[in-house]
Amino acid sequence: QVQLVESGGGLVQPGGSLRLSCAVSGITLEYYAVGWFRLAPGKEREAVSCHASLDGTTYYADSVKGRFTISRDNAKNTLYLQMDSLRPEDTAVYYCNAALGALSSWGQGTQVTVSS
Repeated sequence: QVQLVESGGGLVQPGGSLRLSCAVSGITLEYYAVGWFRLAPGKEREAVSCHASLDGTTYYADSVKGRFTISRDNAKNTLYLQMDSLRPEDTAVYYCNAALGALSSWGQGTQVTVSS
């Protein structure tokens, strides 16, 4: 059974940093494309950052470029999202995803709140 468990969310002041983790079990993460998505109240789900498994292609939403960094540790089967220079508009529930072909699995989400 595939399981993705996010952690690392919380309350942070504007300009602060958080690192989200996504521990994956039931699959070998190195073969999967991975990504982080977020859902804010009243908004549609947004792809924040994605990383391909084969060629390492990385995508960042324009709103997070230069502030967020996606990475993975295949030995630990874990995905990360380093978030720096956080802004109030980054407030959302963040979800990790792992996909291979038609297979797609999601975590339960972790809340990130950026507020003074």
